This record gives sequence, structure tokens and C-alpha cells, in this order.
Amino acid sequence: MAGHARFAVVAGPDEHGIGEELEALGATVSRIEGVVSADALRAAGIADADYLVLTDADEATGIPVAKELNPSVTVVTYADRSLPEFVAGVADLAVDPALVTPDVVAEELTRDGDGLDGA
Repeated sequence: MAGHARFAVVAGPDEHGIGEELEALGATVSRIEGVVSADALRAAGIADADYLVLTDADEATGIPVAKELNPSVTVVTYADRSLPEFVAGVADLAVDPALVTPDVVAEELTRDGDGLDGA
């Protein structure tokens, strides 16, 4: 059973359905469809987000921007490709969709306690 509601910004194409899985567990999800810029992050509500779930490694430059706008946001990449070296250390967790299903990631993000914050 999911814990208290979380707020996640899902950035990038969501072909694996992580956003839907989060919503099914009671999380509020805001989406960024295009470039993950400061303006797009602000418009999506990054200042209040618990998580930024990035599904496109090509938009990795948005990670440090998100951390600047909300230092407490946990950044989870859920992408088939690895992050570029220059941002790999800024993301809190990288998950390969081929290894972990979106429902498992969503459950971890929405459960009581630390969730993936403690990872």
C-alpha cells in the first residue's frame, strides 16, 4: 500500500509508464514533454516536487537546474541509456527500465519512510 502522497515531475517521453504507475499509487504527477529547461521545470512545479523522474538521458542537463531550483528534490533517472559523466554524480538514482519495472520504482517512490530517498 502506498504511503503519503508524493509529487513528481516526470520529464521526457514516458514509454514505460512510470508516470501512470505513480498516479495509480496516489502521487501527483506533472509532466515536461519538451526540453527540460529552468522555465519548464518551474512551470511543472519543481519547487514543490519530491522527485524529478527523468526518462530521457538526452535531457540530463536539466538535472543540475532542478537541483538548483529545489535542492531537496530527489532525481531519479528511469532511462534506457546511461547519463553523461558530467551529471551522473548529481542524480540520486539511475534505474534501467530493462532491469526494474515501473510499478516497482513507483512503489518505492510513494511508500512511507525514506522510499528511494534513503537509497
